[in-house]
Amino acid sequence: MYCSDDGNNERSPKTPLQNSMDQLGKQLSFYSFGVIIVIFVIGLIQGRNVLDMFTIGVSLAVAAIPEGLPIVVAVTLAIGVMRMAKRRAVVKKMPAVETLGCVTVICSDKTGTLTKNEMTATCVVTPEGRRAEVTGIGYVIDGGRCTYEGEVVMGYSHREFASIIEVGVVCNNATIVADSVIGQPTEGALVVLAQKTGLEGCRQHYKRVREVPFTSETKWMSVQCDQNGQSIFFVKGALDRILQLCDSYLGGDSTRKPLDDYIRQRISDGARGLGATGLRVLAMARGDSLQSLMLVGMVGMLDPPRPGAPDAISMVRASGVDVKLITGDSQETAQSIGSMLGMYCSPHDSCLSGAQIDGMSDQELELVIRQVAVFYRASPRHKLKIVKALQAIGEVVAMTGDGVNDAVALKKADIGVAMGLGGTDVCKEAADMILCDDDFSTMTAAIEEGKAIYHNITNFVRFQLSTSVAALSLIAASTMFHFENPLNAMQILWINIIMDGPPAQSLGVEPVDDDIIRQRPRNVRQPMLSLKLMVDILCSAAIIVLGTLYIFYREMSADNQITPRDTTMTFTCFVLFDMWNALSCRSSRKMIWQIGLLRFVHKSWKPDGVGVRTVISIQSRSTERKISAALWSMEVHCQA
Repeated sequence: MYCSDDGNNERSPKTPLQNSMDQLGKQLSFYSFGVIIVIFVIGLIQGRNVLDMFTIGVSLAVAAIPEGLPIVVAVTLAIGVMRMAKRRAVVKKMPAVETLGCVTVICSDKTGTLTKNEMTATCVVTPEGRRAEVTGIGYVIDGGRCTYEGEVVMGYSHREFASIIEVGVVCNNATIVADSVIGQPTEGALVVLAQKTGLEGCRQHYKRVREVPFTSETKWMSVQCDQNGQSIFFVKGALDRILQLCDSYLGGDSTRKPLDDYIRQRISDGARGLGATGLRVLAMARGDSLQSLMLVGMVGMLDPPRPGAPDAISMVRASGVDVKLITGDSQETAQSIGSMLGMYCSPHDSCLSGAQIDGMSDQELELVIRQVAVFYRASPRHKLKIVKALQAIGEVVAMTGDGVNDAVALKKADIGVAMGLGGTDVCKEAADMILCDDDFSTMTAAIEEGKAIYHNITNFVRFQLSTSVAALSLIAASTMFHFENPLNAMQILWINIIMDGPPAQSLGVEPVDDDIIRQRPRNVRQPMLSLKLMVDILCSAAIIVLGTLYIFYREMSADNQITPRDTTMTFTCFVLFDMWNALSCRSSRKMIWQIGLLRFVHKSWKPDGVGVRTVISIQSRSTERKISAALWSMEVHCQA
């Protein structure tokens, strides 16, 4: 029996991203303190005031250390959880938010996730191959009927078809209320079929004594009934399993006939033909003993793909995420549905059965699993082997499930996804995320949010570090060239506390590019500070430093001395450069005018927000000299 861990008294562990951010903060602190110590020592050698250098050093230390990183990461993840909830994906565990953006393989159940889970019986087939067609869609009875060669099948008018329908409705626990099913959709379809043929009342003819429920291992269900003191077994399930229990079949003349190998093969071929059209085939049998049943026929059921599933699969595949279909249906049915979903399965190397998985070693499964698109006749224990094999070859796996036995596989997967409508409580408890509508398209949206969260955090890190590197480089350059420090301690602290706070937080919640889902999954082992990100940081910092030094040198050279106005102009230039830096950090792939300037202005620089307060603060509190309109014009011209 599965037992869930009681974690109510345990603190949630830090996510991998938070751990990497902590490590990043430690590394930056180490290097920043090294640069600050060098600046302090050079200043002392040059004979500068010890107190001034100490004050500048402390200010730089405060500005250089990204103390806001853990907070912004936590807030961004929390906002991501809220966004996913609006898109009907409930994230239970915070690590799932960031891991979603790393998923490389999605192992999805077929029924209910990729299909509607609205079973409709479309045909009734006898062991000798006679076929009655059933019209109607879903659980609505009106307008639906069963016909054979133009004749309506009603009651026991065609006994061979009635015998099949009778087994389906007696070996059944579902009921139909207001055109919806209470119970399993497969059983609901059989009840509707009985109602269309006027046979729903045959349940009352039998007194149920015992039931053997359907399991993913046996793949059949039976009920033992009593009729006038005689014990009768009614069994339904997968054809291959039912045939193992049968020694005879019901002939067209309503007599019991022996079931030899030729007849078995002919029946199996007929079932494969139904499966090739996407139908789920359910076999019906009855008898005095479970060891000697009589096959009475089959029912073909259609569970069509969800309307948005093929497009969702195509979208995630285009972004480098593989999708594998897992079902308990036959190979023919699984392949047909896979083709409808756009998986283009090959019968030779793209399908694998549960029995074949059982016959493979772990190493053998790892060698072939990348080429497999569909797993058929699979059970929850096969799901666990699939997850382990994929993880062993370096894949990041998301696994869906809805049953009690799926809980182990969901726990093992990097992202366990439970169904909110059809999932059991045990399954939901084991999962990292719950799909409220059981729709595969919702998982696609969740992956998009996971990528967006990491994208925003990267943009935030780029902005925060480029500002810190620029401040350190500016003071280091002025010290090396024996200039007066262009920024005083108060201005450095102001940049760190006021300037880097709200803009950086805005980057954490910035709406992402529409094509974010098309980006390939990130490597979980890739460090946050990639080579490209470091180049972007250094380029942004260099632009800020060079522009600020130009203003500083220009103002200082006017009278060959540093005045309060020179410091004010330098500080203002740094702040304005940093504002443009925040705008450019919104996207690593597009220019400012391509992503829309007004969107960020509305969020971070709106009239009642940061923008106006920034200008007012520059003009009133944090400068040594008021800035005239002409000087403001020159500053803006320098930015351009």
